[in-house]
Amino acid sequence: MTQIFHPRRTRILPPSTIPEAEKNHRQQQRDTLAARCRPIFEQLRPQLIEAHYNWHIAIDPETEQYLLDPTLKGITQKIQEVYGNPSEVKLTIFRLNNTGNCGRLWV
Repeated sequence: MTQIFHPRRTRILPPSTIPEAEKNHRQQQRDTLAARCRPIFEQLRPQLIEAHYNWHIAIDPETEQYLLDPTLKGITQKIQEVYGNPSEVKLTIFRLNNTGNCGRLWV
């Protein structure tokens, strides 16, 4: 009986070169932004949940303006159309449901 060797799969992209301190700083900025957006989301949710249940909402805490789309891909495209490709994060995305969670992406 012969064994077939299967090479071990590796990452498609090279490992991140961002220092750990920078990663922590970015996460802290995202958490602070989310904390500023959450009260706005809680205020808007009762008005929008009936007509747009499970849609995605992106909130700008500075202007309290928001964007809506039924898909995550659609909301990200709308964000790029309106805000371009900024170097810093300006919006937080929630989901119009009972918790507001859209899931979590691990990077």
